[in-house]
Amino acid sequence: MKSLKNTVSGSEHVETVTERLERADPWMVALAAASALVAFLVVLPMFWLVWQALTVELSRAYDLIVSTQTARITANSLGLMLFVTVFSIVLGVPLAVLTTRTDLPYPRFWTVVAALPLVIPSYIGAIAFVGMFGSGGEIDSLFGVSVPRIDGLSGAVFIITLYTYPYVFLTTRAALLSMDSSLADAARTLNAGPFEAFRRVTLPQIRPGIAAGALLAGLYAISDFGTPAFMQASVFTSMIYWEFSSFNVEFAALLALQLIAIVAVVLVIEAGIGRDEDAAGVSARSGSTIRLGPWKWPAMGFVSTIGIVTLVVPVAIFTNWLVRSAGDPIPSLEFQWEFAFNSMYLALLAALVACAFALPVAYYSGRANSLVSRVLERATYIGFAVPGIVIGLALVFLGTRTLPWLYREGVWLLVFAYVVRFLPQAVGTVRSSVLQVDDKTIEAARTLNAGRLETFRRITLPAIMPGLVAGGVLVFLTTMKELPATLMLQPVGMDTLVSIIWDAQDALAYRYAAIPALVLILISGLSMLVLLRQEGGKIG
Repeated sequence: MKSLKNTVSGSEHVETVTERLERADPWMVALAAASALVAFLVVLPMFWLVWQALTVELSRAYDLIVSTQTARITANSLGLMLFVTVFSIVLGVPLAVLTTRTDLPYPRFWTVVAALPLVIPSYIGAIAFVGMFGSGGEIDSLFGVSVPRIDGLSGAVFIITLYTYPYVFLTTRAALLSMDSSLADAARTLNAGPFEAFRRVTLPQIRPGIAAGALLAGLYAISDFGTPAFMQASVFTSMIYWEFSSFNVEFAALLALQLIAIVAVVLVIEAGIGRDEDAAGVSARSGSTIRLGPWKWPAMGFVSTIGIVTLVVPVAIFTNWLVRSAGDPIPSLEFQWEFAFNSMYLALLAALVACAFALPVAYYSGRANSLVSRVLERATYIGFAVPGIVIGLALVFLGTRTLPWLYREGVWLLVFAYVVRFLPQAVGTVRSSVLQVDDKTIEAARTLNAGRLETFRRITLPAIMPGLVAGGVLVFLTTMKELPATLMLQPVGMDTLVSIIWDAQDALAYRYAAIPALVLILISGLSMLVLLRQEGGKIG
């Protein structure tokens, strides 16, 4: 009898599961399956890299990990990340305060000046400064003037800071604009000076914004490849590429795994800091403006100096190289518009594929508030947290060992690397648009006997199209600037703007980097328009 009851109970359980499956929405099941496929494709290169590293003999792996060279690379990489983060805060926070809380003249103009360095790849600035001010540079060669050294690890810290502090500036500025500034005024009425009021009232409220920008700056610093390579700095990214170029792929794979581990630790640490519950949910309220008085002109000089160093000087150096001809001609480095076409063609393909991948993930995540949807969405962010040099190396292993007909024989392996790297930009913007779609409008369409696909085509897709386009544009612009994955995976004979810049720097023929660098700066400047559009056109 007991056995019969168990059998009946089991039958009831099977029937319940069957009924649930029958009641499951086929549309959401299909979206979940598509999202799972995208997540699997994104994480596949990381699994392949781990597999390749595990093939190294244990004794050799141990010797490589504990070697003096690895210790030096680790120390340099951590130092680069730490100093860039600190100096970015030192520059970004005062600039944010000046443009939002003071009577600085023309705040909108200075906001644009302070934010524009973000659209210039740091390796472009590295080429300009090294070629002009570095050891053996033009200043040294032409005038015999000794200038402070602009290469090595210190030079990499200097250059990367100049082009990453806008992360801290923008996130801190957003926090300042959204906080209740009347609280600082209340502190001032209690005889607290400006600095005391900032330290005790303002700083705790904007700390999450500072932490968010500092995280972006630190991750950029430790994952940047071009600037340390041009500066001859021994850090993880540059050494991975040199070991890969020397066919020492075992050491390159182990270095890549160590770099991933450091990035993971940084993300875990960031998850535990920078969040202040007391600062959440406070409505923005305007307060009094800080009067700079006689400090107004030094403040303007501070902002303008940063703008001149980060924007005017590099453009002037490249323009000087462009109009001046010196040295023997190198035909292989002569600029051709085909380079720009190739870059835009690859970036356009990456943007289209990224949007196609992002659509099911973002829609499923936005419509199904479940653990599965959140896990699948977060899985697509792995590529954005992992440095491009690591993704490039993983796909080199995948291409050479498993898909040799794709490695450097076509564009699709390179396009896939771009998609893995920048897919979160499309997922984030599309998901934000999906969350803004009114459920009642969709329900009204369903009551009029419109099917799922018809409702999506006529209601949902037009509503999320702005986010889809914005995500595609962001992927396009960041793909144009991607250096390590391009160098490692680009098809044979298909030169791009960044590959010609790399070749010109490698040959110390800086004049040949002028035109592609200026074209890249021009195209990268379009990202500022995207940023302003995301903010609704408000910059001050």
